[in-house]
Amino acid sequence: MLPSDNARRAGRGPTQHTMFETILDEEERGQVGIGTLIVFIAMVLVAAIAAGVLINTAGFLQTQAEATGEESTSQVSDRLQVVSQSGNVTSENVDGEDTRVVDELNITVAQSPGADNIDLSETSVELIGTGGQNTFQLDSENTATSIDIYTGADDDVVLTDASDRADVGINLDAENEDGVYGLLEGGDRLSVTFTTPSGATTSAELRVPTTLTDSQTSVRL
Repeated sequence: MLPSDNARRAGRGPTQHTMFETILDEEERGQVGIGTLIVFIAMVLVAAIAAGVLINTAGFLQTQAEATGEESTSQVSDRLQVVSQSGNVTSENVDGEDTRVVDELNITVAQSPGADNIDLSETSVELIGTGGQNTFQLDSENTATSIDIYTGADDDVVLTDASDRADVGINLDAENEDGVYGLLEGGDRLSVTFTTPSGATTSAELRVPTTLTDSQTSVRL
């Protein structure tokens, strides 16, 4: 064997031995394993916390979306449907003259298709016309209004079925403490808007005929 080969082998021997010592050192291998385990556990904890936050956020958004969807559906579907509208005709002294006027409204309402139960005592009414604007509640405390449900008990004011019909009476004689808005004369127009407890609105345009005769006791509007 040549001396140069011995020299090369002698030079490689210590280098290989040192390298294997570094890799196979039990103490250093244990330190590397603990560090990796700590990093892994930290990553798992961070991922678990992030997943928990995402799940909670998703659940909250789902609940909020469901509530919003239900409210939106109610505002669209839980409406009243105006079946007929008429007025009571009487004689009143207007500006010193005996004039035929409409002093009471009678509006028949029902549930709109697909609507849930509608409590008329929690339904509000808005009147807008040449006489101004008036808003009030259809409840027992408001003596200017009355509710008669044909298909229910005397004290029943909740529409529960599509076949239910209710007659809503509104006293327009504002000069009387039991009246609202004001009397309607021939040719007057009045917009009536019903707002149910869910926020759904229904509007009807009432038009008084130009001429109200002495023989008329009621008139379709």
